Amino acid sequence: MDIDIQTLVKMAAYLGAGLSIGFGAIGAALGEGYAAAKADEAISANPEKASEITRNMLVGQAVAESAAIFALVIAVVLLFLSPQIPTIVTAAALVAAGACMGLGAFGSGLGSGFPAGRTCEAIVKARDPNVQSRMTTVMLIGQAVCQTPAILAMVVSLMLIFMSFGDPSLMKAVTILGAGFCMGLGGIGSGIGAGLPAGETCMAMTRQPKLTGNLTTVMLIGAAVSQTPTILAMVIALMLMFVNFGDPSTAKAMALLGAGLCMGFGAIGSGVGSGYPGGAACKGLGEQPAAQASLTTTMLVGAAVCQTPTIFAMVVALILMFVNFGDVPLNPYWAAFLGAGLATGLSAIGSGFGGGLAAGAACEGVSRNPKNTGIVTTTMLLGQAVCQTPCIFGLLISFVLLFMAHPETTALAPSMALLAAALCMGFGGIGPGLGIGIAATGGVKWVGRNEEHSGLLIRMMLVGQAVSESTAIYSVVIALVLLFVV
Repeated sequence: MDIDIQTLVKMAAYLGAGLSIGFGAIGAALGEGYAAAKADEAISANPEKASEITRNMLVGQAVAESAAIFALVIAVVLLFLSPQIPTIVTAAALVAAGACMGLGAFGSGLGSGFPAGRTCEAIVKARDPNVQSRMTTVMLIGQAVCQTPAILAMVVSLMLIFMSFGDPSLMKAVTILGAGFCMGLGGIGSGIGAGLPAGETCMAMTRQPKLTGNLTTVMLIGAAVSQTPTILAMVIALMLMFVNFGDPSTAKAMALLGAGLCMGFGAIGSGVGSGYPGGAACKGLGEQPAAQASLTTTMLVGAAVCQTPTIFAMVVALILMFVNFGDVPLNPYWAAFLGAGLATGLSAIGSGFGGGLAAGAACEGVSRNPKNTGIVTTTMLLGQAVCQTPCIFGLLISFVLLFMAHPETTALAPSMALLAAALCMGFGGIGPGLGIGIAATGGVKWVGRNEEHSGLLIRMMLVGQAVSESTAIYSVVIALVLLFVV
């Protein structure tokens, strides 16, 4: 069945509309549900404050809903759009716009639910009756920061819908798809991560209402750092949209798609993980106001290390975009280039998230005993370093895929072996990264409370991390077999 270009563009617009509101509705609904659950819990604890709690819940839910409204707007635009110059690039841009907005709204909607729910809980626990209005203000500020990824995704989506990209080639179409998924996926983690400091700040205000300004400052710093992965994803997305890469080959097109997916997936774990030290620092400031300097420093150091997987993903994305691999055959290089992006991007999810868990535990340890800041920070960095190893394995497999010579073939099996190696290592790195981070959380937490036995606790942490690492090593082994043996 032949499909004319007008029909293809219309089909793409419908698909983009479905992706936009389909993905976009998920996060907001989860965030609103969290807020409602916390409101019920708060009312159960103090029924006399039901009206204040209900009012706060509805305001918080309304803000969380805005992410889904952004997605709805893009979906409606796509449904009734009539492109002036229908091309295959136009079709790709419309699908990319929907995916970008839908995925980008996911994290913002969910993240906005955390401050809404925690504020409902805080209303009951507040010692100062005058602090409620300030908590609502802080909640709204925190939720506004959570909406940043959704807003950036909406900007990119509108550019994809209404801008003309000139070159009507298949390569440009694939590149535009990569840009849309890069921005959409890249916004998920930061939207969630930004909600954690905001929620803990509202709770901390119940204990330290006079420190509202200090708490808000730490919250904004923590939330700002968690936006870094989204900003890096947006940079890559814009480069994919507007840079002329020259080489018109299909293999290069797959490299550019791989770059977008690498950066998008690679930003998820770091975005979520960066929120944990921010939240723990705000909570700790409420418990230990004198430790603000130590808490802020620990938060920033831990959140900075969380960005490492995102930086690895960005490096691979830039290599895929700008390194000239010469006149390589389409088969099997399309799988090598796409797989290189997936191996690092997917494996970065667990490492970024796990590193954030360790950093959050460090901030908790500092707040409990500021005198142990040195040993706690050292243990955190050690635990975070081990957390990065699954992502480093993914980076290794990506480099092998990129720089190993792959003989030309007409068979499909060699290409599938390369792609399978990448998926094996990519997905195989997620669980170990998280598991290693959980093990690090235990070590960091108890070193802060029991410094005299820090050596024993650190050894136990490292042993546990090593065992968690074993499954990532299994993935490396199978990936290498797929690359060099079969």
